Amino acid sequence: MKRFLSLILSAAMVFGTIANITFTATVASAAGEGTVVRLDPSDASPFNNGEFEGWGTSMGWWGNRVGHSDKMAQQAAEVFYGEDGLGLDIVRYNLGGGDHPEHNHVTRSDSKLPTFAVPELNSDNTPKKDGEGKFIYTYDWTADHDQMNVLTRIKQENPDVHIEGYTNSPPWFMTNSLCSGGGVDATENLDPSNYAEFAKYIVGVTKHFDEIGLKFDSYSPMNEPSTQKKYWGALSVKQEGNHVAQGEHQSGLINAISSAYDEENIDTLVVGPDETNIDYTVNAIGALNTTAKANLDRIDTHTYEGSKRTQLKQTAIDNDKNLWMSEVDGNWNGFGLADRIMTDLNGMQASAWVLWDIVDFHKDSTFQDPSGNYTEKDASLNVTGSMWGMAMGNHDTEEIELANKYYFFGQFTKYINP
Repeated sequence: MKRFLSLILSAAMVFGTIANITFTATVASAAGEGTVVRLDPSDASPFNNGEFEGWGTSMGWWGNRVGHSDKMAQQAAEVFYGEDGLGLDIVRYNLGGGDHPEHNHVTRSDSKLPTFAVPELNSDNTPKKDGEGKFIYTYDWTADHDQMNVLTRIKQENPDVHIEGYTNSPPWFMTNSLCSGGGVDATENLDPSNYAEFAKYIVGVTKHFDEIGLKFDSYSPMNEPSTQKKYWGALSVKQEGNHVAQGEHQSGLINAISSAYDEENIDTLVVGPDETNIDYTVNAIGALNTTAKANLDRIDTHTYEGSKRTQLKQTAIDNDKNLWMSEVDGNWNGFGLADRIMTDLNGMQASAWVLWDIVDFHKDSTFQDPSGNYTEKDASLNVTGSMWGMAMGNHDTEEIELANKYYFFGQFTKYINP
């Protein structure tokens, strides 16, 4: 009985202050009386009719790294999404932008994401266009084998998993810099005149995923779009990125995706803006035009920075939108992770909480990036200390090795269900 009540109190700490949750209990007696526990959450979340939608992680880059191995892909699906594992409910699939054929600047082994779009190129490797000025390309559905290998197994492990697609960068050939790392001087890299073409590409991928049983329930067309001078520059050594200015441009991109979905009668939700900073998200929603506010089906935010959780909650309420915490992690141990979960869910009462890269580093004694700047040979798992992610992909043994942080996450995911 004491253990059961401790679990009730743990849930109470996450979803409302103890003062706002009352319970009564009738202790079982020798005569065999039943035990009655009543919860009265007077501070229920205002989102999704008060129903929690679950926990998840972004496939970000780890699916792209472990998916070469069927053994690792299957183990990942089981330990993260299986009933005997964390039992996660949400997976965010990163639709990659690929990169210019002459580029080799990314030094991480996991963040070099392929694109399904295969453009026709001129002799100087610039993209060809047709007579109407549209890009000429085809789809290669085998291009993203590794992520697809993991995603397919996740869907098999949890048939009810919510799949959210998202974009860090459009296909490289649609960008101004012809580089998926970002714009020259970290400026905006997708011209508004190409929003409709980018939307058409997303529609093509969305329809294909639906056909193969991996339907996108939601899609976010931008990722941390206001971190202009911080990361999203051409020839980035880290990852793909794309600055999208708040206001007119974020509105235009949301409207383009929504219109493209409507034209094809696709019921995938358009979500965003997935700002890295809570305060940026408040400002971004306020800067959307009336049409974009109507077309945005849910607010997604990251919580790496910012403090306006209460304001964002109210912004979502005022705009009649659901709210997700769609990405965060840090160099935390398990206590740091638990603290952030409780801070986010108490502060915003979001209807979902999603970790960033659940496998953030790797060991592979045979891997050496051609640039010579990044190696995995000496990687080892920080089992009990602070780390990004909560597991390591050991490609020498083909195992997903778990840190203590994984079990801390499980104290939430295994006991607080949709």
